[in-house]
Amino acid sequence: MPKIRVLIVDDEVDYLSLMRERVESWGYEVLSAQSGKEALSLIKEKLPDIVILDYLMPEMDGAAVLRKIRKFDKNLAVIMFTAHADVKNIKSTQDLGVSAFIPKLSTYSSDIQITLRSALDMVEKKIKEVKR
Repeated sequence: MPKIRVLIVDDEVDYLSLMRERVESWGYEVLSAQSGKEALSLIKEKLPDIVILDYLMPEMDGAAVLRKIRKFDKNLAVIMFTAHADVKNIKSTQDLGVSAFIPKLSTYSSDIQITLRSALDMVEKKIKEVKR
C-alpha cells in the first residue's frame, strides 16, 4: 500500500523544515509549501491525502486557503495549526470541515507531537476506510 501523502503549509521556513522532518520520520510521504497559493497548486497537482495548514500566513491565511480547497475538494483532510488559538479561528475552520485544530506554539514539545501524531493517525484511519 502506498504511503499516506501529507502536505505541510507554513510561511516560516525553519518551522516547515522541522515539521517536515518529524512527519517523514513517522512514515508519511511529505510535501511542503510556504504559501497558500503554492499549497493550492500542489494540492491540485500532487493530490495529498492530508494537509497540515498554518492558520496565520501573509497574503492568504489558512481559513482562506481552506475555503478555496473546499470549492474543489469537500473531503480532503485538513489539520490546522495556529499560534493564536481563539474561538473565532476555531469556529471558522470547523465550519469548513477541519479535521483537527492544534495550537502551534507548543509544536516543539512532546505533548504537541503526540497530539499531531494522534490527529494524523485518526485521519489516516478514515482515509483507509474510505478507500476500502
